[in-house]
Amino acid sequence: MGRPNVGKSTLLNTILGTKVSIVSDKVQTTRTQIRGVLTRPDAQVVFVDTPGVHRPRGPLGKRLNDAAAEAVTDVDLVVLVLDATAPVGPGDRFVARWLTPAAMVVVNKVDATGPGAVLERLAQASELHLSEYWPVSAATGEGVPEMVESIIARLPAGPRYYPEDMVTDVPEAFWVAELVREQLLAATKEEVPHSIACRVTEWEWPRIRVEILVERDSQKGIVIGRQGAVLKAVGTAVRQQLAPGAYVELFVKVDREWQRRGSALDY
Repeated sequence: MGRPNVGKSTLLNTILGTKVSIVSDKVQTTRTQIRGVLTRPDAQVVFVDTPGVHRPRGPLGKRLNDAAAEAVTDVDLVVLVLDATAPVGPGDRFVARWLTPAAMVVVNKVDATGPGAVLERLAQASELHLSEYWPVSAATGEGVPEMVESIIARLPAGPRYYPEDMVTDVPEAFWVAELVREQLLAATKEEVPHSIACRVTEWEWPRIRVEILVERDSQKGIVIGRQGAVLKAVGTAVRQQLAPGAYVELFVKVDREWQRRGSALDY
């Protein structure tokens, strides 16, 4: 758990050694709980990547916070992720108040700042009065193996819930829609990323039809790009991450109310 853009999804991908959660520098990138499964000879750990906790500006933001809060009630251990490049602030303390003293703190992005700043963040984090404090870099992997060992040592014994070759429970169609959204987040600016939702409407391999929802006509033009340049670039980037032969069709639709519907987190 943590505020937006502290590196939760990157950390999960690094732990698993593969990409199971999309990454962006935009808030509201992760919109639902994403489960990643680490299986070793001695343990199986199910990690839950949650939406960044933030001050909601609308119905979607509130539902994202609710999804994050719900995750706390159904796990054995909570890892609070902080950003080493920024002081521990009110938002971090707000999230920490949701947690029990058994929660672990991870200070991420140590590669992006100096040792002095890392020590300062650890000192600030200690004021949260949680159980452990780990400086790591999700980008380089520094400190991540040791952190994982500590997590495993604290988990109770139990059955393996997933097959050994399974690294996520995300359905394939949802994952493709997420890949499209990830590329659109990188290609668009300002208010547009918050107004984008993606969903797969047809799947007849190798043909995949993905519908992109925006809230205004002006946003539709931005997402398509001049002579379709943005959509073309997005489709190419997504296909490169899929099995050979995949054909991705992208369509943009204006739906002014998609964020207000209860199913918004399914997109």
